[in-house]
Amino acid sequence: MNPEPMNPEPELLVQLDAAVLTLTINRPERRNAMSFAVMGGLLDAMSDARTNNDVRVVVLAGAGDKAFCAGADLGSFAANDNFAELHDGRGRLADLFQAMWDLGKPTVAKVHGFALAGGFGLACACDIVVAADNAIFGTPEIDVGLWPFMITVPLLRSLPPKTVLELMMTGRRIDAHEAQRLGCVSQVVPIADLEARVVELAATLAAKPPLTMRWGRDSFYRTLQQPDPRSALEYLQTMLTITTNTDDAAEGVAAFAEKRTPQWRGR
Repeated sequence: MNPEPMNPEPELLVQLDAAVLTLTINRPERRNAMSFAVMGGLLDAMSDARTNNDVRVVVLAGAGDKAFCAGADLGSFAANDNFAELHDGRGRLADLFQAMWDLGKPTVAKVHGFALAGGFGLACACDIVVAADNAIFGTPEIDVGLWPFMITVPLLRSLPPKTVLELMMTGRRIDAHEAQRLGCVSQVVPIADLEARVVELAATLAAKPPLTMRWGRDSFYRTLQQPDPRSALEYLQTMLTITTNTDDAAEGVAAFAEKRTPQWRGR
């Protein structure tokens, strides 16, 4: 009698601890390349996190010691010969980026090793990128006859346009320190300190007033998309008035005056 096969490890690990939801791509043997299943799992997790009041922060990570994410799994995509399904499946990455921006909660990329192609875009789609000093970023698609179409938007929201185009045209890879100088990496830390630094940062973000965080974060991204400064300022003035009338704003002011820690209620 043949033994039953063991259940394979899930491709996406989901862990909620102290209001921090950590999503870890668990395909280290493929340098955490994103399959359709991984993208679907990330989309579902973002959707759940958006409405779950127990989640204050989302951290994206990659399993193993080689990579954060090496992009899309071209092999798994090629295995599907249905052209329409393949086209729709590629759109899941766009859906994921949009879900991350619509989340209403801070997102942190914990990057070590390779963050290439779609993995570079995934990191740039996060609000904050903390990179180990061994991190490598790049868009190597041109060298296999492709172009990094889907990550153009998150890269342009993180880097100067000419820099994005140069990286895309040359396929040149950059280290964590250059990425920080260019503006797409928030912090660079020794690899041994990466976990502790992300835990500390996530705890700091989770302790902030959730409603103010959501409205403030949303206003930041909306302002980026506003071509007219006057319209942007009018919108921001409205948001300031609304926010100052929340219970949390009153609590924050009272706690400051009374020299105590505020108790946020999310309203």
